Amino acid sequence: MLAQAARRAGPGLLRGLNFLIPLLDRIRYVQSLKEIVINVPEQSAVTLDNVTLQIDGVLYLRVMDPYKASYGVEDPEYAVTQLAQTTMRSELGKLSLDRVFRERESLNANIVDAINQASDCWGIRCLRYEIKDIHVPPRVKESMQMQVEAERRKRATVLESEGTRESAINVAEGQKQAQILASEAEKAEQINKAAGEANAMLVRAKAKAEAIQLLAAALAQQHGSAAASLSVAEQYVSAFSKLAKDSNTVLLPTNTGDVTHMVAQALGIYTTLTKTQAVKTRDELPPAHGDSQPPSTEMLKAEQVTSS
Repeated sequence: MLAQAARRAGPGLLRGLNFLIPLLDRIRYVQSLKEIVINVPEQSAVTLDNVTLQIDGVLYLRVMDPYKASYGVEDPEYAVTQLAQTTMRSELGKLSLDRVFRERESLNANIVDAINQASDCWGIRCLRYEIKDIHVPPRVKESMQMQVEAERRKRATVLESEGTRESAINVAEGQKQAQILASEAEKAEQINKAAGEANAMLVRAKAKAEAIQLLAAALAQQHGSAAASLSVAEQYVSAFSKLAKDSNTVLLPTNTGDVTHMVAQALGIYTTLTKTQAVKTRDELPPAHGDSQPPSTEMLKAEQVTSS
């Protein structure tokens, strides 16, 4: 505590060590240079949207100039308190109810700036102002509670809809990927199946070609015709053994029991086809150099006998 004494005789302020003359000098004011805490009483204020609030606060100030604080104002604490109340009502009138709760820090700063501008001539500086409690009317409080609940239900509905949408998107994406994979698998299966059928056709064609070559080689050998006749006879007997197994209607030739005639007929067809193929092959061959000789009489007779 630093005490400052002022003479009654003059306005000058004496610092340091002072001697008082009894009956002539006396201490007039004592100012504390420490930070002072003042409770601002509760008061009513109307917001921008016409809501009446009950609000109180705490004011922190310090005496910066004891001379001005002593002679500039009669009661500095009372003056600063009244200034804080009026400034707080003025600042609250500029804000709506929702902004009062969101902008408490800016509201405190505005009140401090307004107090410092007015109390500069009093030698007092306001360090900070804090709002303690804000009381709203019961009906307004109920409406605020309903608004909060509605906002929470809205957010819950939005989150639920977003979850449903994400779930539907994921399901659709999974179905899409499944269809793509199924089509690719079907495509690969068809390609493999076609390749297998092609390879099987090639293998069967090669086997048939080799069988035809072996058959041609066997027929060209000695007694090949007899072997062919035996094979035709066996196939004839096997075919007749399967008649009337699949259907009740059967068409039979007149000479069914004459196996020799049927074999001779089959050999005649085979000889005719062989002769036609030989003629085509001879026509396709280039003519030999020199005079071409007509076919001999023996060869013509052999052909006639074969055709008969």
